Amino acid sequence: MNDGFAVGRAIPRLEGKEKVTGQLQYLSDLKIPHMLHGKILRSTVAHGRIKRIDASKAEQLPGVVAVLTRDDVLRNTQHKSHYGPVFKDQTVVAIDKVRYVGDPVAAVAAADAAIAEEALELIEVDYDPLPTVCTPEEALAPDAPLLHEFADRPEHEFADLKDIAGVSGTNICSLFKLQKGHAARGFAEADRVFEDVFSTPAAQHAALESFTTVAQFDPSGRLTVWSTVQNPFVIRDQLAELFNLPESMVRVIVLYLGGSYGSKQYPKLEPLVAALAHKARQPVGITLTREEVFHTITKHGATVRLKTGVKKDGTIVARDCQVYLNTGAYAEIGPRVCKKAGYTAGGPYLIPNLNIESRLIYTNCVPAGAFRGFGVTQTTWAHESQLSMIARKLNIDPLEMMLKNLVDEGDEFATGERIQSFGLRECLQKAAQAIDWGKKSRSTDSSKAIGKGLACAIKSTITPSSSSAHMRLNDAGTVHVYVGTVEMGQASDTTMAQIAAEELGIPIDRITIVHSDTDLTPYDLSTSSSRSTFHMGRAVQLAAQDLKRQLALSGTGAHSVVGSGTVNTNTLKAKGEHQTSAFWFAGAGAAEVEVDRETGLVRVLRYAAVVDVGKPINPVHCEQQLRGAAIFGIGQALLEQMVYQDGLLINPNFLDYNLPRFLDVPKELIAVLVEHPHAEGPHGAKGIGETAIIPVAPAIANAVEDAVGARVNELPITPERVLRALRAAEMDAARGAVLSN
Repeated sequence: MNDGFAVGRAIPRLEGKEKVTGQLQYLSDLKIPHMLHGKILRSTVAHGRIKRIDASKAEQLPGVVAVLTRDDVLRNTQHKSHYGPVFKDQTVVAIDKVRYVGDPVAAVAAADAAIAEEALELIEVDYDPLPTVCTPEEALAPDAPLLHEFADRPEHEFADLKDIAGVSGTNICSLFKLQKGHAARGFAEADRVFEDVFSTPAAQHAALESFTTVAQFDPSGRLTVWSTVQNPFVIRDQLAELFNLPESMVRVIVLYLGGSYGSKQYPKLEPLVAALAHKARQPVGITLTREEVFHTITKHGATVRLKTGVKKDGTIVARDCQVYLNTGAYAEIGPRVCKKAGYTAGGPYLIPNLNIESRLIYTNCVPAGAFRGFGVTQTTWAHESQLSMIARKLNIDPLEMMLKNLVDEGDEFATGERIQSFGLRECLQKAAQAIDWGKKSRSTDSSKAIGKGLACAIKSTITPSSSSAHMRLNDAGTVHVYVGTVEMGQASDTTMAQIAAEELGIPIDRITIVHSDTDLTPYDLSTSSSRSTFHMGRAVQLAAQDLKRQLALSGTGAHSVVGSGTVNTNTLKAKGEHQTSAFWFAGAGAAEVEVDRETGLVRVLRYAAVVDVGKPINPVHCEQQLRGAAIFGIGQALLEQMVYQDGLLINPNFLDYNLPRFLDVPKELIAVLVEHPHAEGPHGAKGIGETAIIPVAPAIANAVEDAVGARVNELPITPERVLRALRAAEMDAARGAVLSN
């Protein structure tokens, strides 16, 4: 597809100059008249009943305006006590018990931050400790303590989760099952059956910007909230329900975000800050410290058990997938993560007999929620690692085995729907080409070995879904575009402006993007699930077409004309077919690594991120997304993990939590855009934000095995784990030699 007037061109980011010169305003820069400073008292025990809270000394401290405890929550019968995007299992502050170290217990609003900090030290809390469970295995034990005594508190905000429920009397927060064919029969027909276990730890989003929320109630009782969120309309709805207000009485405003990667999707600070502002009768603002961010949200740690049956030629005939996700103390959006992980746990392959069970487990850890890849990263780590292991044991080239079993355009996926606009085969082939697959590389250092690995991925986007855009032509010939999409570093402002400019045929500098404000911008479900370009981009395109139609009808002299566009995706297509996802992501990764046999250190020499983008609205921005996601994935493959000891997170900071440095970035970081346009996307575009991170870890692990014959099944792939795997491989080889003699 050829480049157009604006679409397909490398137009610089609209806000780029403001960002690099430090002029851009973030929420932590916002100052509201008479705003108080808030601080949160957090639990020091992982699991315990609250016997007593005494805030009297804190309340008497000069400069303290309000102290919020469970007594305020229980006394205020006009407000609800629980909230949550799926299950209402969270409270503004702890009421009956605390469920992890860091759980909010009380909050203070004071004239300045120092006074608020001093007041926290004056609050007395007595706990009655309870047994702690930190892993899904511990939480599922017959004698495990229950974190929540109810099966669920359904919150029917999302149509795709209306059938989700917990398992009563257990710590299973939600359970998802998917079956195709007859797994037992398939395993009986297999020539070989392989069983493996893979695990990945909880990890941090590590966005540069912390969480910030400012809230105020005006004299009429109307609540205005400024917050670092990805989905202001969900936050508005949650707050309206919590405080028993009509949606029209809640306004949520979002400025630019300094990164998120899923961390800022659902309620975090907003309920607590709003409750504190309500009690103080003044505006209140809270910005979390980095340690508090670590204690607020994380990525789901996971254990995946795979049993796969294959024919001698590498054809996969059966697979059983058992997925265990650690959701921490509260559900958050975990049930959707559990469901999405389950959809794709079998991989992007045509497997006739498939059994998938995905479980979301409560534990006494930091709550887990949305994270780039949304559960698919965890399951892809497992199935792409195992496929490469199986191929090598069958003496089949892994690329050959992947291509043999791959889902193609028009095939029926495990969810029962036909795949459309799906360039995964081309992605995989181009990824292999990018690292010269099939050509062995050798290190000049005899203590080191070089290997290559491949992995691919498929992921869905949230469906059903809705996005609307308004577009106003002003007297001066400029255009304001009103969208709920949040600019958080992904260049969505520039993307929407390019689509508008293309459709209207005007220079991009005559277009202004109006940011998320629930009083001004039309509804958008969320800036997440890599859905914005496909959904909101198409809505902007429709709004521009509507604007042109109105101009044509009213004549060339008309001004202040407004156009509107809305995109709704559903679980049923027009012809009645079931639809799990409005479009499917397709991507592949290829890694070349060097492994030091003496130290176990793994260094990525080359990495290729290849994604089917549909049509790149801005090719440079697309390539930047792919490279950024690849670096993100390299960090999680080799370095990152949240470490717990007896329920205590022991590395809640950037000093002890290892992030990738410039030296960890491969010298060759290749981004390849594959174009299989989607008929319903703007100019054929699809989402790409998450796709490139998903195959990184298995591609690297597969390359490590190719280099030294050692397999690491637990992330991150640290030098210690590589050395242990090398020793195990050597022992296996020695045993094999003895048996052969």
